Amino acid sequence: MKCNSFEAMNRATWVGAFLLQLLAMPDIGTAAEIKVLSGSAIESAMHALIPTFEQSSGHKVVFDFNGTIGGMTDRVRHGEPADVVIVSRPQIAQLEIQGRVVPGSLIDIAKVGVGLFVRRGAARPDIDSVDAFTRAMLAAKSIGWNDPAAGAPVSIYMLGVFERLGIANAMRPKTRAFKQRSERFEAVARGDVEIGFNQISEIMAARGVDFIGPLPAPIQHYTLLAAGIVANGKQPEAARAFIQFISSPDARAIWAQKGFEGS
Repeated sequence: MKCNSFEAMNRATWVGAFLLQLLAMPDIGTAAEIKVLSGSAIESAMHALIPTFEQSSGHKVVFDFNGTIGGMTDRVRHGEPADVVIVSRPQIAQLEIQGRVVPGSLIDIAKVGVGLFVRRGAARPDIDSVDAFTRAMLAAKSIGWNDPAAGAPVSIYMLGVFERLGIANAMRPKTRAFKQRSERFEAVARGDVEIGFNQISEIMAARGVDFIGPLPAPIQHYTLLAAGIVANGKQPEAARAFIQFISSPDARAIWAQKGFEGS
């Protein structure tokens, strides 16, 4: 049975559309699963960036953020298999020296500062200057942060700040250090702790709390995050593509939305 011209045109159109769809699909033969290690500070940004990367590249990303960047650095240093590590720039540089990160693969991603938070709807203390911050700390009934003994960078830094401001002795009895990472937000959300400290990106993603603001500029501390290709990884090319994607101009808007600043 012969096809008329209309049927032939429809068939040609359908075949053409199908071929275009095939061309647009990622090459399944080159699709890879890559493992990314980093701290919880970048979790919110990764939840926004990873689906777009997976859709555009065809690769699958397994993201482990359950820990501090210090802990993730140690895991890579001790040889845990992974493809990408995102920690502080000095930590990446050390891993490169130790042969755990591919030389020349380091790329700066974004930086994040330290902020304060209170229970949702609670009064917001004035921290616009160092003097105002000091008064707010002395007036606070309690403050809380992650346990510095576990390597939490924010609390370790703040202990030094209190020493420099001359209020360390006054703050010590009203400071709570949490061993469980989630408790730093939950305790403030319940009202058990008046003021909490954390990296700004994590505060903005937390429930039940209000972000007061960043530390005053003279005492602010930024963590510059960088990414590198792990030397024992099995997917170096996919890892390189992922790092290029998360450091691209299009990705910077997402980082900014999540509380980060340009590197």
